[in-house]
Amino acid sequence: MKSFKYTINGNVYKVVINRIEDTVADVEVNGTPYTVEMNKPAKKQVVTINRPVQTTTPPIVRPQQQSAGAAALRSPLPGIILDIACKVGDTVKKGQKVLVLEAMKMENVINADRDGVIKEVKVNKGDSVLEGADLIIIE
Repeated sequence: MKSFKYTINGNVYKVVINRIEDTVADVEVNGTPYTVEMNKPAKKQVVTINRPVQTTTPPIVRPQQQSAGAAALRSPLPGIILDIACKVGDTVKKGQKVLVLEAMKMENVINADRDGVIKEVKVNKGDSVLEGADLIIIE
C-alpha cells in the first residue's frame, strides 16, 4: 500500500493505492474508494538488495610447485593487477606484500606465502588475470 499527497489548484488530496492488478487499480482519495482503469499495465517493481561490505581478510594464495624449491603464487580471483611491490631478485619474507589485485571492486593484498627470492614476475601492472593464474614465482 502506497500513500501520496498531491496539491491541485490549492486543494490537498491524500491518495492511497491499495492494489494494482494489470490495468485496474483500487485507490482511495481523501478516504473515498475508487476503481481506476489505466491505459497500460503498471510497471513491475524491481527490488534492489544491498549486500553488506565484505570486511574479511583476503584469501591466502596457495603455492603451486614449479620445480624443486620454486613455487608460484596464484590469483585467488579474476581481477586486475593494481600494483607490484617486488621485482626479480628481491628477497621476501612470508606475509610480505608482493602485489595488489583488484577483484569485485575490492583491493586484495597478495602476500608471499613463504620466505624466498623472487625468481619471476609473470604479470604487469594493469594486466587482467583469471582465477588460478600464476602471478609470481618464489624460490
